[in-house]
This record gives sequence, structure tokens and C-alpha cells, in this order.
Amino acid sequence: MTDRIALTGLRVRGNHGVFSHERRDGQEFVVDVVLSVDTRSAAASDDLADTVDYGELAGGLAKVVGGEPVDLLETLAARLADVCLADPRVSAAEVTVHKPQAPIPLTFGDVSVTIRRERT
Repeated sequence: MTDRIALTGLRVRGNHGVFSHERRDGQEFVVDVVLSVDTRSAAASDDLADTVDYGELAGGLAKVVGGEPVDLLETLAARLADVCLADPRVSAAEVTVHKPQAPIPLTFGDVSVTIRRERT
């Protein structure tokens, strides 16, 4: 059994989407991640070095969202999962990318893609 570390509601401006105006103007994306991590070592030592630094994680995720544009939320979510799994203590990551201003000509609450990736 593994423990979970969650970071939710990370808001970052990015220029992702299939339409030229999305690439040009950008919009806010919201990212949620849940990491599967064994936290027993950190709990015993009470040392940040023994766990995932969620401040550092947030910075890495923000760099991807604010970086090179992609067409699909699926692609963006996969790149964010790679950031999460770069820490060898993370055995799995669930990533949700929300696009609350998606170009849909109807009233809606949210559009999101959720993926789960495990260390292979």
C-alpha cells in the first residue's frame, strides 16, 4: 500500500490548443496531481529530503504548462505525468488538466482530462 501526496488547483497560463487564437492569446489551465509515494521514511525522519518537495513539484509542473504549446490536453497531461515520475520515490501519478475557458460555444463548467501513469 502506498500513501498519497496531492497538489490541487495549480493555476498556470499556457498557450495550448488546436486553434490559432488559443496559441496566440493563451488561457489559464488548472492542474491537479495525486502521487503514490511511500511516506514512511519521511515520517520517521521528519526531513524534507526524504519525501517529494511539493513546492519544487509545482515549479516543474508550471514550467511545462507555461512552456512549449501542444494541441491536446492528453499530451499536456502526459508531459506533466513525466515530471511527477521523474522523482524515483513516486510509483504512480494521476494527473488532471482542466481547461475552464475551452472554446466551446455553450455554457459549461469545466473540461478536463485525467490520466494515470505508473513507473515501469
